[in-house]
Amino acid sequence: MRTRIKICCITSREEAQMAIDAGADAVGLVARMPSGPGPISDEEIADIAAWVPPPVATFMLTAETTADAIAQHLDRTQPTTVQIVSHIEQAEAAKLAVLQPGVRRVQVIHVEDQGALDLIPVYAPHVHAFLLDSGRPGADTPELGGTGRRHDWSISRAFVDASPLPVFLAGGLNADNVRQAVREVRPYGLDLCTGVRTNGRLDGVKLTAFMAAAMTA
Repeated sequence: MRTRIKICCITSREEAQMAIDAGADAVGLVARMPSGPGPISDEEIADIAAWVPPPVATFMLTAETTADAIAQHLDRTQPTTVQIVSHIEQAEAAKLAVLQPGVRRVQVIHVEDQGALDLIPVYAPHVHAFLLDSGRPGADTPELGGTGRRHDWSISRAFVDASPLPVFLAGGLNADNVRQAVREVRPYGLDLCTGVRTNGRLDGVKLTAFMAAAMTA
């Protein structure tokens, strides 16, 4: 099966078009975060999400931690998919599935140690996919994505093997390591932000190189 590719931290229609033209299956739209690159306003997210043509998916990244707040965020922005970047309570994940049954739900798991695998049964009944990232949600200033750092891919591979759901891999991916990432982890999809950017802008040269490497992994 072809590995899906999501280009995150999209800030404009122009960047979305670049990603789509390069062959991306999804674009990520980052809402307000405690740290990290690429946040844009809910109004901008709604505009880009409405403009992106199907079948390209639009992922809205939210730092909200309750079902009610996430549902309201979705109502304001109208993406096809919500990427929940915090390790929210299981009861909130279950409630969100009831409040927003028509939106695809992706739970981010920040891989800090083997404990990441313990979260599979917590969230699997309530979401459609997982996304493994390298954040540190417990830091003084929480890191919830866009770190540009790799985590331990052996843990990611164990997570993929144990998960009943599709798994995206994120964290420090670029054209130089994507083939190794696919070979070692065997994820359903890849997600990246900083690896295809220069000075905060989507870099067409880096994007083309990444897509070429990923397509031949």
